[in-house]
Amino acid sequence: MSASPELRLATRRNGHRDGELMLVSPDARHWIAAGSDVPTLQTLLDDWDRLAPALERRCHTLHGHGWAGAQDFDAAQCMAPLPRAYQWADASVYRNHARLMYQWRKEPIPPGYETAPLVYQGGSDVLLGPRDPIVATDEAHQIDLEAEIGVITTDVPMGCTAQQARSCIALVVLLNDVSLRGLIPGELAKGFGFYQSKPASSFAPIAVTPAALGSHWTGAMLDLPVTVQVNGHRLGEPHANTEVIFDFGQIIAHLARTRGLCAGSIIGAGTISNASAAAGSACITEARVRQILDGVPEEQLCPYLRDGDTVRMEVCDAQGRTVFGAIDQPVRIDAPG
Repeated sequence: MSASPELRLATRRNGHRDGELMLVSPDARHWIAAGSDVPTLQTLLDDWDRLAPALERRCHTLHGHGWAGAQDFDAAQCMAPLPRAYQWADASVYRNHARLMYQWRKEPIPPGYETAPLVYQGGSDVLLGPRDPIVATDEAHQIDLEAEIGVITTDVPMGCTAQQARSCIALVVLLNDVSLRGLIPGELAKGFGFYQSKPASSFAPIAVTPAALGSHWTGAMLDLPVTVQVNGHRLGEPHANTEVIFDFGQIIAHLARTRGLCAGSIIGAGTISNASAAAGSACITEARVRQILDGVPEEQLCPYLRDGDTVRMEVCDAQGRTVFGAIDQPVRIDAPG
């Protein structure tokens, strides 16, 4: 893979399940179709080395002309950057999150947690856009949010090194990896992993290349905080490159140890978490564990998501400009029958 181009990309709803690929301006205020030769993000990823530089040149031309002819960017029209993907695999690389979550599960942190990345494979056939609702069938399932940074890869060869894997990172994304905490203990007790407890994940509208992140992409990780709100109230603002065990190159190399990854694979680093209480939390369960450790009575713990709640996640740079656009989604209970 050649040097990373500077691109910001989004997928617009157009009546087709994979949407239409759009180029997004650096200030996230305008967008324009990528063109008929690159109709979808998967098309671009499949031929990245040839198509991405051409799109970068087009973006530079558009920028030089003030994005003349472009439309105002509208996140409400966006699907997930990849509305369906060949693979979605998630790691857990934040020490503090592991510390708190294994306390919640009343289990020790697994041996070797800091020797090789802990990963699971989630569902990638349905990936939600930034305004799509979190739909659950029962509040008793304990609906939780998890703010994460992920990457989308080009083809990754089996047995690659971490350095080689870093060169396979095409795009960086912000996502909400929803969990149904009430279903997790029963599923994991069977010894075969998550399934029903992991519904569809949601994505911020804009996918950004590492080069477009500039100094905010450090050591193959995003070097910025992520703001998380529930119903307009701050849950946390943990920094995405603090207290991290493995970077994305190491995660991808671990995944590719015995098999290659197809272009269009999405890889997450797990729930962002900092030990500092001032950073707050990026998931509700972690916030609840902190409260329990502080002696807060159970009836006063931070509640799990309920019908009508709203979740907002966003990353802004040092100048206050949005990086990926915001996830801003309601919660809806849709009981069967």
